[in-house]
Amino acid sequence: MGVQRALTIETDSYPLAEPFHITGYVMDRTDVIRVALASEGRVGRAEASGVYYRAGEDVAGMLAAVERVRPAIEAGTGRDALQGLLPAGGARNALDCALWDLEAQISGSPAWMAAGLADFRPLRTTYTISAGQPGAMAAQALKFADARALKLKLTGDGLDRKRVDAVRAARPDVWLGVDANQGFDLRKLDALLPTLIAAGVDLIEQPFKVGEEHLLDGLGLPIAIAMDETVQDAGDLDKIDGRADVVNIKLDKCGGLTEGLRIASAAKALGIQVMVGNTIGSSLAMAPAMVLGQRCDVVDLDGPILLARDWTPPVTYADGLIHCPSGLWGGITTDRETRR
Repeated sequence: MGVQRALTIETDSYPLAEPFHITGYVMDRTDVIRVALASEGRVGRAEASGVYYRAGEDVAGMLAAVERVRPAIEAGTGRDALQGLLPAGGARNALDCALWDLEAQISGSPAWMAAGLADFRPLRTTYTISAGQPGAMAAQALKFADARALKLKLTGDGLDRKRVDAVRAARPDVWLGVDANQGFDLRKLDALLPTLIAAGVDLIEQPFKVGEEHLLDGLGLPIAIAMDETVQDAGDLDKIDGRADVVNIKLDKCGGLTEGLRIASAAKALGIQVMVGNTIGSSLAMAPAMVLGQRCDVVDLDGPILLARDWTPPVTYADGLIHCPSGLWGGITTDRETRR
């Protein structure tokens, strides 16, 4: 146990600029919890939205989970002990990242140094395009004129080939990935594959349902496969070892930066590449993910782009890169004058 702390919790709801469509869901807002940990005259903050496909990951469930561990957190429980107090998910993510922020402020050393990184830099991020009519998706690709990388949401509904062709015709210059959110089966993937190859698609994310990872056995696709929903924490890596090329780590899914870094190390030891993603959160949620992103092969931290309003100070996007301002979280910044 360490120094006594005061824990406060609040909720918020960020409206999306436009409805966001993925396989099986249409989202118009993201509901979050925000925690603040005060100690030694400093306040560490973090935000979590949880994951929509896991029970108990709504605001009420996350609030209840945080309240269950309030006595331990206020008594000084640290990040390592926290991992055994709460399961993977949004509640642990909020507390874990708030602890990282608080520790950085008290120590005067940025979170990226505490994570063992040699440097902290802006990251090329994908800009994600919601599933819709092919022409509308192409128009969105052109609207994201600054993007160097795009990720398309596909649904397996018969329009996917036209979606891919339309976006690639509009943006022949970008890295291109697609995300099915469990929306494909073998037949749908096989039918779409020639289009993906012809379009120069670099990544196919979560093509099959959780529990159907065996469908990847022996496929030998010429495009890298990333798995998201299948891998909740480091214990799930064995489900994709030898089957997938990339694991998508989301702090809301795995329960914070501490576990996210652990998954990244374990994945790389298995020869699996690492991707950092998000669950559509504000800049306060992107900042800790940027620390993990320094170790990643693919970065998908575009959540604030999709919101009608954001946290202040916000991350910024320029030339396809996500930049972190001073004063946002964890003592990190991509301003070269102040980042060390």
